[in-house]
Amino acid sequence: MTSHCARRAAGGRLFAVVLAGIALSAGVASNADVAAQQAPTAGTPSGRPTQEPNAERLRQYVAVRSSVDRDAVWIGDRFSYTVYIGCSHGLDILTDDLSRDRLRLDGLEVLGLEQTREDQGNGVTVYRFIYRLTTYRPEPATQRIGDLSVRYYVRRPGQRPEDVAPAGEVVVPGALVSVRSLLPDARDTANFRSDQPPLPRAAAFAILQRIGIGLVIVSIVPAALWIAALLRRLRQRRPRPSVRKLRHDEHAALDAVRALDLETEAGRRQAFDGLSALVRRHLTGAWDVPADGLTPAEIESALSAQGKGEASALATSLLDTCEKARYGRPEDVPPRGACQAAIDQAEQLVGTGRS
Repeated sequence: MTSHCARRAAGGRLFAVVLAGIALSAGVASNADVAAQQAPTAGTPSGRPTQEPNAERLRQYVAVRSSVDRDAVWIGDRFSYTVYIGCSHGLDILTDDLSRDRLRLDGLEVLGLEQTREDQGNGVTVYRFIYRLTTYRPEPATQRIGDLSVRYYVRRPGQRPEDVAPAGEVVVPGALVSVRSLLPDARDTANFRSDQPPLPRAAAFAILQRIGIGLVIVSIVPAALWIAALLRRLRQRRPRPSVRKLRHDEHAALDAVRALDLETEAGRRQAFDGLSALVRRHLTGAWDVPADGLTPAEIESALSAQGKGEASALATSLLDTCEKARYGRPEDVPPRGACQAAIDQAEQLVGTGRS
């Protein structure tokens, strides 16, 4: 019994000694790690921490993309240069590296800067920088936006901005903008159209084309008839003088003819001119017969078609007499009595009203 207790006490003492040795070894290793971490900070002249050691591995978690919305501009045109940066796995960037003062430009000028930050969850942060640019110089013909170097770091809780230690840097690609037109300079050899033949259309579209052409051909006849009817209606809607005004003008014309000297040949010719114009104007205003451009035979046909047989014979006879007197030889001019009879016939004709 006594020997068994002694063996248990010796085993307990041995276990305590082993635990003490492990604890002492862990304390020494911890002090060595702290010293190793503080040594670079104390040895840096500026007092700032140095970069993280695994920069190449962390760089794959920073995605960079840039673009311009116009490849060519004229002087004074505005365009945008956009930079997208996405960070993940606890990384972030120093936004001061993307300020408008850090932008390296050759011939271009910065008008403004828009900056946004979007947290997309799962530790992913996306930055977008939109630079509004322009140029006021024609030279150089190709103006450049230089590459940008942007530093990134590992975010730690409670870390102050001035204590950030960059873990590495990424390069934002620049861009080239031409101060010119987008058309090629060599117009003689430039291909403005593709040499590739067009794709064949589907059979349904070919059938629809034939149907469309047929419908167009069929619709030509109704359209032509409609246009003809419209023109005829417009001609029929010509303004007609009132009956009172027509009668007044006709009596005034008769009085002017009676006032002429019928004893002379010239006076009788002038009288027949007035009577011809009076009769034609009366036919046009009273019976809608365009008599100004018609011969006596055509006027007779037009009046007969309207059932004006008696007026047709009187008007035709009077116009025939007027035509012979106006364009005949001097000996063919009717005497004073015949001229007076023609005036009476004209007065009889214009005495009839409108149909």
